[in-house]
Amino acid sequence: MGERSVVGIYETMAQAEEAVYKLDHAGFPAKQVSVVTQNLTSDRVTHGHITSEDDLTPHGAATGAWVGGLVGLLMGTAFLWVPGFGPLLVVGQLAALLLAGVEGTLAGTTAGALLSALKNWGIAEEHIFDYEKQVQRGKHLVIAYGTAEEVEQAHAILQRTRADTLRVHASTSV
Repeated sequence: MGERSVVGIYETMAQAEEAVYKLDHAGFPAKQVSVVTQNLTSDRVTHGHITSEDDLTPHGAATGAWVGGLVGLLMGTAFLWVPGFGPLLVVGQLAALLLAGVEGTLAGTTAGALLSALKNWGIAEEHIFDYEKQVQRGKHLVIAYGTAEEVEQAHAILQRTRADTLRVHASTSV
């Protein structure tokens, strides 16, 4: 049976980060959570630490702080240019999958790697295109994936967050 997932769409990065922390505090495996965003300007108060010398600009400091906190929890980050999406910051397992999928290849294949990873988590192509539009509009995605039971748990947790939309996806492969 294929993987399942639940995707939450959040208006602000602070709301998405809060959702990730609620999943973690409720015992959902952090290694099965990813965040996708294009809007790298900070919409939150800076907490945490600056992650590199490149982050010393005011924009970089705010971004580095929230990224540093999530990376510590979710393990893995990728800043990529994905055709169709544009610039993306991906934190979590999805980042590792994308980087593994495009290592040593042209950056254009990143779009294929992203589509493939999301499809493996049971997300239909029409929803992927909707998520692409949401990210381009400045929204933030929180994606939790796993078994049916794990996704049910994640969905219940995310229902108690400020998601604009929550969708549960199931792979059609057997």
